[in-house]
Amino acid sequence: MISLESLIDLLTNPLLLNILVNFGIFLIVTLSLNLEAGIAGIPQFGRVLAVLVGAIGAGSIAGRLIAAYYGLPSGDEYVTGSTNIRIVEELNQRLSSNPVDSILMLILSLMIAAFMGGAIGYLASYPAIRLREAYLGITLLTFGEAVQTIAKYYDPISGGTEGIMVPDVFRFVGTGQARFLFSTAVILLIAIIIYLYLQLLIRSPFGRSLKAMRDMELAAKVYGKDIVKLRTQALIIGGSIAAIGGALWTLYTMSLKAYTYNRVTWSFWPWAFMMLGGAGNNMGILIGTFIFSTLRSLIFAYKTALETIIPINPNWLEYILIGLIIVLIAMFRPQGMLPERSELPMRRERIEELRLKIIENLREEK
Repeated sequence: MISLESLIDLLTNPLLLNILVNFGIFLIVTLSLNLEAGIAGIPQFGRVLAVLVGAIGAGSIAGRLIAAYYGLPSGDEYVTGSTNIRIVEELNQRLSSNPVDSILMLILSLMIAAFMGGAIGYLASYPAIRLREAYLGITLLTFGEAVQTIAKYYDPISGGTEGIMVPDVFRFVGTGQARFLFSTAVILLIAIIIYLYLQLLIRSPFGRSLKAMRDMELAAKVYGKDIVKLRTQALIIGGSIAAIGGALWTLYTMSLKAYTYNRVTWSFWPWAFMMLGGAGNNMGILIGTFIFSTLRSLIFAYKTALETIIPINPNWLEYILIGLIIVLIAMFRPQGMLPERSELPMRRERIEELRLKIIENLREEK
């Protein structure tokens, strides 16, 4: 039997924490992608856009608001080099002794991020109305690149190329492993809540309408479904969830650097996770994300040991691995590890009950 001390040592293992936090963050982002691409059939190649906007909302806007609340500079000086470091250190000292303010700032950060992500999804729905498939995918990819470039070189947003420090909303539980263990638990809890929410959403009439739009848009129109409205709603919900993922990541790392939110990490990797697990199936997304997160963390942790074994730089191994897996999946199992299953709109017993009732009514009419 594992003793309490051994269990604490296991839970605070840096490698395990790294795997879990990567799993939690990318599960949120990939679930949002699955809603838009896997369920609604929207070619979302600009996932980084909502993730970055969420990070800016939590790291820059919410940070300025909490600085203003404590009477500290919150204008352009908030994102200026050494001034930003002094302001954030002062905020961290105050938040470390005030759990209520820390929790309120966490909630405020997530709300701002979700709102901004939803707004970006709404704006992205305009080209989604007119463009189809590949053209829409390229347009969304371009939007993500444009916003990342603006955030990287326009200092007032998030400090430009140097980035900014972000107040630590988890500081009240301590520093070191205790802080990372608690923040990882919070991220996993939010990921579970989002997973359950999306499961209910997909099984609802709205989720079935999204699938109908994905499978045959013309038939969905014939049955009275508003395709424009469905696409807009899917992009708003997906954008809000992805932005929450970006906000949690910047709060966890306590820094915001726009250049780290690139298309490979926040657009292409979630696509790889979704393709491996199975588009349209949230359980498949969960499994695919866990496998990839574990592989990435192991490669990073054993990078030095790998240098003596493989003939290439281990930094490129994860990119090669992901590219190889995508090619193999597309060739041999395009439906992923857990393909989407057809689901009945209601319980089988209820369907049988309705069928018998219809037959009985027909007999009475005769």
